[in-house]
Amino acid sequence: MLRSQMCIFARMKKIFLIEDDPTLSRNIQEALSEEHIQVEAACDGLLAEKILQKETFDCVILDINLPSKNGFDLCKDFRRYNTHTPVIMLTAFDELEDKVKGFDCGADDYLTKPFYMRELLLRIQALCKRSSYVPAAYSENAILVAGDLSINTLKKKVTRQGVDISLTPREYQILLKLVENKGELVSKKELIQTVWGTVVEVNTNTIEVFISFLRNKVDKPFGKASIKTKSGFGYYFEET
Repeated sequence: MLRSQMCIFARMKKIFLIEDDPTLSRNIQEALSEEHIQVEAACDGLLAEKILQKETFDCVILDINLPSKNGFDLCKDFRRYNTHTPVIMLTAFDELEDKVKGFDCGADDYLTKPFYMRELLLRIQALCKRSSYVPAAYSENAILVAGDLSINTLKKKVTRQGVDISLTPREYQILLKLVENKGELVSKKELIQTVWGTVVEVNTNTIEVFISFLRNKVDKPFGKASIKTKSGFGYYFEET
């Protein structure tokens, strides 16, 4: 059991599992229940969408191949009104293009079937811990400013030139790390440890994907090039 490792879940309300494989769904529910996690489950995309619109969850576990509405479309529509709840996608495919598509739809993490239940639990732990974390140094009115970009660290709200920028939890955390260290180089390894923690393996290609997404949202629409790459070392945020 992972009792000692999963103590964070004592404060968790519930997780929404969207999986149409009855055996896998039952196994995941049993594993989470053993850790005293409340689980609500659905096996249909359209039904899951209705539940997401009415209820709140600490994390969503989302299969891609669902009846009625697939996981990509479900996640994309969910992100239109909810950008803070972490989403883990489950899929039978391990192609980079599928992962990029999942991240582009707003997923925060990706797990390929078959997987160890221990790994799923640790990924849930890492996501939930970081989505609720606010550094003690930040007061209620704390706003980080870098040129014409500002980050409200309490509301987790990002604006540039007065325009709101909608980011997924992972995109926000990576941007926050870069802005906190503006002008200073942040390695891929450091970004992975800060955002995902050390309990799970994260490919450095994942960081590259999220940096690309951030540039498309934070830089390009405003004619900026603030997120810089130092080849072989990492990334830094430059006021422009």
